Amino acid sequence: MYCSFGNGYRLTKDEFYKSVILRTADTLATLYNPSVGTILSWPFRTEQWGPHNTIIDNLMNLEMLLWACKNGGTDSLCDIANRHAAVTMENQFRDDYTSYHIVAYDMAGKRVKAGTFQGYSDGSTWARGQAWAIYGYGMMYRETRDVRYLDFVKKLIEAYLVRLPDDAVPYWDFDDPAIPDAPRDASAASIAASALLDLSRCIDQADDQKYYRDWGVRMLRSLSSPAYRSNERNGAFLLHSTGSKTSEIDVSINYADYYYLEALMRLRDIQRSSS
Repeated sequence: MYCSFGNGYRLTKDEFYKSVILRTADTLATLYNPSVGTILSWPFRTEQWGPHNTIIDNLMNLEMLLWACKNGGTDSLCDIANRHAAVTMENQFRDDYTSYHIVAYDMAGKRVKAGTFQGYSDGSTWARGQAWAIYGYGMMYRETRDVRYLDFVKKLIEAYLVRLPDDAVPYWDFDDPAIPDAPRDASAASIAASALLDLSRCIDQADDQKYYRDWGVRMLRSLSSPAYRSNERNGAFLLHSTGSKTSEIDVSINYADYYYLEALMRLRDIQRSSS
């Protein structure tokens, strides 16, 4: 919703788009459980994942809550976003800063299960999940300037970068035993590239700015190469994304294209500001 209506409002200032975002933020907030501290992600999978479950992807919804809070919504939306980010930080990551796809809580807020629905296994690191986490905590730092988010996202980034193959486009799951014959995930690379370029604009240290910018550019160069560009093969920008272990394997996916385009636009803005 924020990708579509949020950009619609940003580009046109049409008040209808703004009203949709504000209503959507309020609706999303109804899934927040204050006893747990996170937003319920999958009401339709509570039998499998308990009465309250949270997926790592949900970090991507927090930008809409923060925007709504600052543009006519209630202050509670900012509180929910920050609490969700903090509780997820505590419960959804391993000691090596790799992420679980999904965590199940009881209604008192105790973590009872951690695993995956789309990744290879409960103990594996799903590449796009790690990219969602990098994007989410980088965004939280950009919007709040809370250094705990910056410190944390740096650790998430290193856990991601150290697992990349030479072309910086990850295998769909970093722990798939079929590597190097496992499918890639261009969508994870697009999300990570956009996040790293965004982070490079938000931090003060020149060395860190260059480090994250260079990695983002490296990812974009691979995605823009003949190995990943669709060209005339279909109507998408990119090939070689993987939705999950059971479906959308080695295909073009719309969110790969969205974050690829967003990353290109962020790189353009960086180059313009430095020229």
